[in-house]
Formats: sequence, structure tokens, C-alpha cells
Amino acid sequence: MSRRPRARAALLTGALVTGVPALLAGCTSTAAGGPDAAPASTAVADVDTGLTACAEQPDQPAATTDLSGIALPCFSGGTLDFDRAQGTPTVVNLWASWCGPCREELPLVQQLADAAGDRLRVVGVASQDGVPQSTSFAADADVTFPSAFDGDGTAMTALGFAALPYTLFLAADGSIAHVEVGQVESLAEFEQLVGEHLDVQL
Repeated sequence: MSRRPRARAALLTGALVTGVPALLAGCTSTAAGGPDAAPASTAVADVDTGLTACAEQPDQPAATTDLSGIALPCFSGGTLDFDRAQGTPTVVNLWASWCGPCREELPLVQQLADAAGDRLRVVGVASQDGVPQSTSFAADADVTFPSAFDGDGTAMTALGFAALPYTLFLAADGSIAHVEVGQVESLAEFEQLVGEHLDVQL
């Protein structure tokens, strides 16, 4: 059986090229904000999970992108702040408990995180979801890489997407090098994308 084609969103100088239909990304929540979505709050850091806290980012402004002005609290502590440089090439995977393709992709993101070492940072964003659903889903998938919480889907809205999954590839200066729309289906594919867009060989 051949793989279904996936849409890829190209980025030029950090700005998302418009005109990519949002529904091509995968699955959408049945209601705005997803099932039982909750606004992000500092309480997210206090939730008992197996997720690693987000690493401290350099005190250096990031390149301007469509995500400027967005800072998300991370499970287990820390913040994912898109206004600050990442300091290291970074893969940001947006996922949700209600997203079927995310259930298949999330273990691959964990494999990428395990292979990354200090050459690459891997961070998740639980999007348009509730805190209990997100943490249960992450536990079921044996995920430990850091994940931020974006209950109302602020990042998705800023980038013009209404569906999941998709993955951002950020350069060390925080600029968006590439957005992969739709499900990545193998660790080898992730490694190829990292090499192509972030010039990091794993």
C-alpha cells in the first residue's frame, strides 16, 4: 500500500507561506479548543507527569516569527518562549490526545529526542487539549521529552493551522526553518528532515 501524500508548508525568512489548507494537517478537534480544553496556567508546572521540564533558553531575543509574543508553560516546570532564542536547533512537535495520527507519531518523537544528544533539542506542545487528557496520553505513549501546554491552541492559530499533527523545525536563533504538516512516519524520516532543514546529522 502506498503512503498517502502529505502537504508540506515551506517557510521563507520565517514567515509561513499562506494558502496551505488547514485540513491537510491531519485531524481536527470536534469543538474549538478541543475536548475539555483548559487555558494554560502556571499550575501546569505542578502537574505530576513523567515529562521533563523545559530547558532554560538563552537570554537573547529570537528572530521574529509568526510565533512572536507566545510563551507557554511547560509540564514539570520551565517555559517555552518563542521570543527567546532556542540556543540549539530545536524540533517542536504539536500534539493532542484527541489526534489519532499523534498517537502513532508521538513515540517517534520520543525516539528522536533519545537520539538527539546535545546536538538537537526536542520539545512537544500539547495543543487544544485538557491537562488531564494530555498527561494521560503522554504517559500512555511513554513520552518523557519536555512538553509545553497550549490549551487554547494559541500557537496553532498564530501559524494558521486548525489540525494536527505538525512539527516545527527551529534554527538556534529561534527562526522557523521549516514546518512539516502531517504525520511523520518513521525515525529515519525525522532524521532526514533534521538534516535537511537544521543541518544536524543524527
